[in-house]
Amino acid sequence: MKKMLLTALSVATLGIGIVTSGMTAQAKEHTDITNVAHRGASGYAPEHTITSYKIGEQMHGDYIEVDLQMTKDGKLIAMHDETLDRTTNGTGRVKDYTLEEIKQLDAGSWFNEKYPEAAKDEYVGLQVPTLEEVFQTFGKNKKYYIETKSPNVYPGMEEELLRLINEYRIDKDTLLVQSFSPESLLKMHQLDPSIKLVQLLSYQSPAMISDVEIAAIKEYAIGIGPNSKYLSQEYVQKVVNNGLEIHPYTVNEKEEMRKLIDWGVTGMFTNYPDRLQEVTKGK
Repeated sequence: MKKMLLTALSVATLGIGIVTSGMTAQAKEHTDITNVAHRGASGYAPEHTITSYKIGEQMHGDYIEVDLQMTKDGKLIAMHDETLDRTTNGTGRVKDYTLEEIKQLDAGSWFNEKYPEAAKDEYVGLQVPTLEEVFQTFGKNKKYYIETKSPNVYPGMEEELLRLINEYRIDKDTLLVQSFSPESLLKMHQLDPSIKLVQLLSYQSPAMISDVEIAAIKEYAIGIGPNSKYLSQEYVQKVVNNGLEIHPYTVNEKEEMRKLIDWGVTGMFTNYPDRLQEVTKGK
C-alpha cells in the first residue's frame, strides 16, 4: 500500500499538467479562510524568529508556520534552509553545528540589509529559536503548522517532533504537520494517526491532480498545500469537492487572495497576514 501511495504522489509532485478551463464555483464564506503566517509575519520581520511569530499573531494569523531543521546534537530548530548562510551570519549546513553554536549567530541583521524599508534596530542579534522555545513562548493551545524539511537529511526528525508535541501537550485537534515528503508524512501517520497531515506539492506547469492521486493522499492527509502560481479554479474545486483542504503558498497580494478565495480555497500561506485578514473582512 505504501508503495502505491508513493508512486501516485510522485506523479503529482512532478507538476506535469495541462491547461484546464475554469468552472463555476460557489465561493466559501471569507471568514472561513485559514490565515497561515508564513514563517511568521515574514514580510515585516526576520523569518522564523520569535519576533516574526509574535507579529504574525498580532496581525490575526490563525497559524504559526514553523519549518524544521535539526542540529548536530539532535535539536529541532526553526529555519527554512538546510544551510545557515541566507538567514544568519553563519555559513554551512545546520546539521554540522550544535545548538549552542547556532545560538551564537545573528538571525536578524540580514533582514535589515535586504529590506531596509522594513528594518528595525531590535532585529539585530535575534536568535534562531528551537521548536521547544516556540512551544514555551506561545503555549499548548496556539495553532501550529509545522513542516518537516529535508527529513531524509535528519533521521529521527519525526520521532523528536512527536516527543515535543506530547511533552508540551500541544492541541492535536488544531495542529497541522506538513511536508513535501510523503515518506515523512506516512511515518508521522504511523507514529500517531491522530495528527492531521498536509501534503505539500510543487507544480512547474498548470496544476493537475488525478482521482488516483487524491485517493492516495486521503489515505493519510486531510489536505494539500500546492504553490499558487499554476492553480486553476477547476483544480481547486476538484480538491475541495473530494473533501480535502487546500492551502496554497505563498500569497502576498490582495488581488490574488481574492481570486483564490473566489475559487474556493480553504486557506493560504502569506508573508502578510494582515492583508489576508483585511481581505477576509471585505477590505
